[in-house]
Amino acid sequence: QVQLVESGGGLVQAGGSLRLSCAASRSISGINAMGWYRQAPGKQRELVATITSGGSTNYADSVKGRFTVSRDNAKNTVYLQMNSLKPEDTAVYYCNANILWSDYWGQGTQVTVSS
Repeated sequence: QVQLVESGGGLVQAGGSLRLSCAASRSISGINAMGWYRQAPGKQRELVATITSGGSTNYADSVKGRFTVSRDNAKNTVYLQMNSLKPEDTAVYYCNANILWSDYWGQGTQVTVSS
């Protein structure tokens, strides 16, 4: 098991940047798949970006070239650098860890992008 705590959300103007952090309660070096998902009002939760323990990344088409996911195993933290933000990026962003085919989620952090 693992507890995940997100931070770094907030209100930003279109074109701005934010960096989200996800702090884990235990070492993440053995967790292969970690990532970020988001859920906008009235919509289903969707994948934003994932990163494996080997550093392989995967991004939703809508964020490619604008968002960067990274992990610091020494700090037990996963990051999401978000640049060139758009109003359609507005959502609650959730950190995810997949351990032995079980999903663990943080409480989410709100990102609001104004036009």
